[in-house]
Amino acid sequence: MNEGQERFLGYILERVQEDKVEEAKTLLAGNFQKQAEGTFTFEDAQQFGVKILTLLKPEKVEEVQAVMKQFSQNVGH
Repeated sequence: MNEGQERFLGYILERVQEDKVEEAKTLLAGNFQKQAEGTFTFEDAQQFGVKILTLLKPEKVEEVQAVMKQFSQNVGH
């Protein structure tokens, strides 16, 4: 895991519901693995966005959506 992934992991885990932390870690680990292999796709990113929102604390959903939107614009999608 690179530094950016570690920061993203920490950011997300701070905002995930207490009982959903392990599920979020598993989801992120799978994405990071695909990124390392060079197989992470735009569709993977979209699926992650949908899934992670269901794991977040309700009061953090809008904040994370805004960050993900900004990130996707920076990536060019």
